[in-house]
Amino acid sequence: MNLAQLLQTCFRSILRNRMRSLLTSLGVIIGVGSVIIMVALGEGSQRAIESRITALGTNLLQIIPRRQASRSGQNVFMRMNAFTKKDIQKLRDESSFATAISGVVNSNASVSGGEGNVQVSILGVEPDFGLARNYNVNEGIFFEEEDMILRSRVAVLGRTTAKNLFGDEGSALSRQIRIGTTYFTVIGLLESKGAGFGGNDQDDVVIVPLDTAMTRRNNSRNINMIVMSVKSKEYMDAAQKETRLILCESRGIADEANADFDIMNQADMIDMASATSKTLTTLLAAIAGVSLLVGGIGIMNIMLVSVTERTREIGIRMAVGGRKRDILFQFLAESVILSLMGGILGIGLAFLVCRILSMTGIPTAINPLIVAASALFAALVGVIFGYYPALKAARLYPIDALRYE
Repeated sequence: MNLAQLLQTCFRSILRNRMRSLLTSLGVIIGVGSVIIMVALGEGSQRAIESRITALGTNLLQIIPRRQASRSGQNVFMRMNAFTKKDIQKLRDESSFATAISGVVNSNASVSGGEGNVQVSILGVEPDFGLARNYNVNEGIFFEEEDMILRSRVAVLGRTTAKNLFGDEGSALSRQIRIGTTYFTVIGLLESKGAGFGGNDQDDVVIVPLDTAMTRRNNSRNINMIVMSVKSKEYMDAAQKETRLILCESRGIADEANADFDIMNQADMIDMASATSKTLTTLLAAIAGVSLLVGGIGIMNIMLVSVTERTREIGIRMAVGGRKRDILFQFLAESVILSLMGGILGIGLAFLVCRILSMTGIPTAINPLIVAASALFAALVGVIFGYYPALKAARLYPIDALRYE
């Protein structure tokens, strides 16, 4: 029996019982579809997380003072050795990898505008903050060094804040807002950045000059954080080591192991988030893959039933010269075709579901390699679970098969 005859015979047998064939393939359809969908959701969420971390800034280092236990009499409390402008200036003077450095003072305050009053995050920063943190002004301007020196009461608003305070974002420019008891003039609107890492809204923010925030808002010389943009991703580790050394020297710390600050490397954050996402994706794909095995068992069950139903047909084929291997290949081919049909329908189902999920705002990313591997695995399931029924059919004795009722 040549290949064309084999396929013709297999398709004739499968189409003879269309509904049973579809139900037989159902387990494989669900299994292949589930694996592709789970992996697509995992990779989509991974890309979304990486995008949000990257949106924090290009090759970013965030340096944060560490809280340390301190005792006063019988009381123990946590204190934080905040940074000073001296630390930042030393970094600017001595860092060989930095492209932009800015101190950050953050707080929350009630802000009033023309049409609203909201509780919002206030960031006191330096002019290089926009470059370091990838904040771009697309309407108006960002404040300059002169505003720092003069401690100008100017502010740059995120899109969400501008909308909450004035209703129409575009009408916020040159308007005044009140932070606490101090009035500030809006000189710029930030480009929308969307949700950040952790789900916080990066557009719900008010940015003011660092010196203005320290004197007019916090009445303190302490700086909560330093952000630094590095020349290239390849220099991240070297920049991190150099930054630790410079700051330890600036703060009078002889042993780097006793540093009272932590440096968060953006690349490490991405790697950590990616590793977690990959682990979850693998787990979900493995769970979904179980349904493929269930589907394979279903195919084996139906093929065994098919062998029993077609025992006389097998006897007749053998009686007219059919070889055992022809019978074996026929039933094995039927099993593989059923499994492959299920795989193809499962792939189509996965593409449809992923399209619907993407339209609803849930990120998905279909991996072509996973699609190919799923189709290959579906065929393999057909071979593995179809071999025993095919072997059973091939081992039938022609006389016993012809006598079977």
